[in-house]
Amino acid sequence: QVQLVESGGGLVQAGGSLRLSCAASGPTFSSYTVGWFRQAPGKQRELVAFITSYGSTNYADSVKGRFTLSRDNAKNTMYLQMNSLKPEDTAVYYCHSRSTNSWGQGTQVTVSS
Repeated sequence: QVQLVESGGGLVQAGGSLRLSCAASGPTFSSYTVGWFRQAPGKQRELVAFITSYGSTNYADSVKGRFTLSRDNAKNTMYLQMNSLKPEDTAVYYCHSRSTNSWGQGTQVTVSS
């Protein structure tokens, strides 16, 4: 089973940027569809974005135009560049491998107004 480790969360002011990283173990990362979910306090976990093995991306409407998802298969790593952050983006962000149904431990993103 693949292991996923997130990093890059933190506290940022509204309008700022953060880049999250998700490092995966295993030799077949390049064949996985992977993505990010987030969960705010008192809310259900929701899909933020995902990227296929071919590099096709899909974003939630709430982050389109602000977040960019990419992957570096040579490094077994996925990145989520988050720009123009809003207080409503505050949540724990989880890396997820759809192909193996694996989850990371989560990283906190807090956007202050």
